[in-house]
Amino acid sequence: MTKLNIRVDDALHERLGRRAHGANLSLSAFIRSVLEQAADPGRRYVFSSQDEILATCIQILTILATSVGRRSPETLEKGMAEAQDLLRERGLLGPEDRS
Repeated sequence: MTKLNIRVDDALHERLGRRAHGANLSLSAFIRSVLEQAADPGRRYVFSSQDEILATCIQILTILATSVGRRSPETLEKGMAEAQDLLRERGLLGPEDRS
């Protein structure tokens, strides 16, 4: 295996680290997967098998959020705040992604 050394600024390193943590991967494994994606001749997303599941989950959660929001806006607001905290802990949202 060839070793590759690159330099990135601190902010990018931090964002990559959060994404790697959120994917439950080491930083090296995460970056290797990103490079594989970039080098794919078909320009397909490396984790495309998850896309259909993700799309279905988003649709279900959107329907659920709409229903809860109509019944109890306060409950929806609290749930959204808790969801953002969980996403941030997993590295899927940065500290700047506050609403």
